[in-house]
Order: sequence, then C-alpha cells, then structure tokens
Amino acid sequence: MVKLTPDLIQQSMQYINPVKDRELDLRGYKIPTIENLGATLDQFDTIDFSDNDIRKLDGFPLLKRIKTLFFNNNRIVRIGEGLEHCIPNLETLMLTGNMIQELGDLEPLAQLKSLTNLCLLQNPVSAKPQYRQYVVFRFPQLRLLDFRKIKMKEREAAVAYFRSKKGKEMVREIAKKVKTQTSGMSSDKPLTTPEERNKIREAITNASSLEEVQRLSKLLQAGHMPSEDRLQNGSIMPEAMEEEDD
Repeated sequence: MVKLTPDLIQQSMQYINPVKDRELDLRGYKIPTIENLGATLDQFDTIDFSDNDIRKLDGFPLLKRIKTLFFNNNRIVRIGEGLEHCIPNLETLMLTGNMIQELGDLEPLAQLKSLTNLCLLQNPVSAKPQYRQYVVFRFPQLRLLDFRKIKMKEREAAVAYFRSKKGKEMVREIAKKVKTQTSGMSSDKPLTTPEERNKIREAITNASSLEEVQRLSKLLQAGHMPSEDRLQNGSIMPEAMEEEDD
C-alpha cells in the first residue's frame, strides 16, 4: 500500500492524452485514500486512479479544472458529501469494478451539475431492480450511463414511473436505506461545517507553498478548522497538526 504523497504526485506520469487533456496517471499504486491533491496545483483535466485500493470517494481540495476521473477497479463503497464544492466541473466519472451497493449511495453524485458521463458497471448497485431507470431519473444532467446514450424517450419513461405511486414508494425505500446506513456511521461525520470546509478549500487554492497545501489538505480531511487569522495567513498551528496525528 502506498500513501498518496505530494512526492508521488510529482513523480507520476503526466502527459497530454488523446483528447488533448492534461492527465495525471496514478494507476496501480494500491493507494488507500485520496489525499494531498492540492499538490497538483489544479493543473490537470484528468486524473486516473484506476487499480488502487480506494474505499471512499472524497478528500478532494477545490480542483476547478478537473473534468474526468477514472476510479476503475478500486474498492469504493461510499461517496462523500459535498463533492460539488470540490470538483464542480467534473463531466466524466468512471467507477467500473467497485463495491457500491445501494441506489441511495449514489445520491451525492446527483449534486455534480456538470456530470454528463457516468459508468457503474461491475458494482453491486448496477444489478438492482430499476437501476438504470432510477439513475436516469435522479440525474437529469446525465447523457451517457454505462457507455449507453440516454434517449429522451427513456428519460420521459423514467420520470413518469418515479412520479407514479409505485415509483414514489420505491424512492422512499431507497432514502430509508441511506438514512439507516448513515445513522450507524456517526464517527465518520466531519467536525467542520460545509462553510468552514469551503474556507479551507479556498485557502488551499490560494496557498503559496506546497507545505501550506499539505497542511491545509490534512486539516480538511481530519475535519479540523484552523482559526480565521491562520487560515488567511495560510499558517497552521503546530498543535493542531500534532493533535490530528494522534
């Protein structure tokens, strides 16, 4: 297992891919957690995380440039909240060969308003009854699902079904499952509010050194909030860092 460090990011392959996007290749390192991406300085359109051991889709700083993410063949079971604040311009998300179980687990992705291409093949969720119909209904911005184009007729049928009595009942059941799951995961809850996390992300974007980026990213993932003046100066209390390392 390899930690995703700023050094690893800088040493990894970087190139212009066939669609003329700048791509960072982080395939096959067995990385367990997304972290330290502030070290990319938002210079990439595409990052390939395929063939790693990532279990949760979160830990992004603000990366306005990212349009495409590959997470094929990881171990993703959960999708973090608030991704729309970190990767607001994401258009393509490839999640083939992961472990996403429930339709409700996909809910955080519905907030990504630029997402037009999503692949969930070889996840338990893609075998659920009405899987495709539900995703088409919940993601009105999506154009391609599992490499198949979403036709207008298909979207209209999905909307009609989920507006029916039977469809509404199904939506309630899906939401209920999510609530039950999340209520048993209180320890996973960040200590900071979305507004505070946005402030840290902003500070990461404005950071003037790699060291600042690393420190701020670490705090963001741990859910700690540095004091206002330190955020503006970009300097972080050593105590806060030590406390977090415990």
